[in-house]
Amino acid sequence: MTPKQEKIMEAAIRLIADKGYHNTSTSEIAKEAGVAEGTIFRHYKTKKDLLVAIVGPVMMKLSAPVLADKFVNQVFEQNHGHLEEFLYYFIKNRFEFAEANVDLIKILVQELAFHPDIQETFKQIFHEKVYPAINKSLDYYKNKGELQNLPNETLIRMVVPTIIGFLVTRFIVQPNKEWDDEVEIRQTVKYILHGIGTTGES
Repeated sequence: MTPKQEKIMEAAIRLIADKGYHNTSTSEIAKEAGVAEGTIFRHYKTKKDLLVAIVGPVMMKLSAPVLADKFVNQVFEQNHGHLEEFLYYFIKNRFEFAEANVDLIKILVQELAFHPDIQETFKQIFHEKVYPAINKSLDYYKNKGELQNLPNETLIRMVVPTIIGFLVTRFIVQPNKEWDDEVEIRQTVKYILHGIGTTGES
């Protein structure tokens, strides 16, 4: 990728995150990037080619596999003795990632429903990189007696939306609220434990 393409991509990410896909024009992107609009069309034939290339394949195919590997190493391959500790570091890791990549998270939330190619890439990376590690961890805590003996698919369906909801609210819906992030993370852990931990069984 050339320096001009990098400027175009960075400008597009900023503008799309702020204004959305349909409200962002190539002329605005060119102005933000400090390049002529014709420069954009030398690399991308249409506005859709530009935006899909930036939002979809560039972000997901080039970044996500590396990020997924790093995520697995940081969270799943460490020795977290108890389920509560594991959940804390899981959420803390995703919190720090979201905090450092707010614009990309906004774009992903905005555009995921409208681009099947992004959806497929996202699902493929999740199933190939993250899902096996999650399964291994869930089985480990089941064997320790800290996790209810539910199917892993059910546990994932319960846990993941809770974490995503917390992060979307924190960084997109109410980013300017005075949050005590550490308290919120701990409360989210307790909420999840009450639902799927053995202490939550009736």
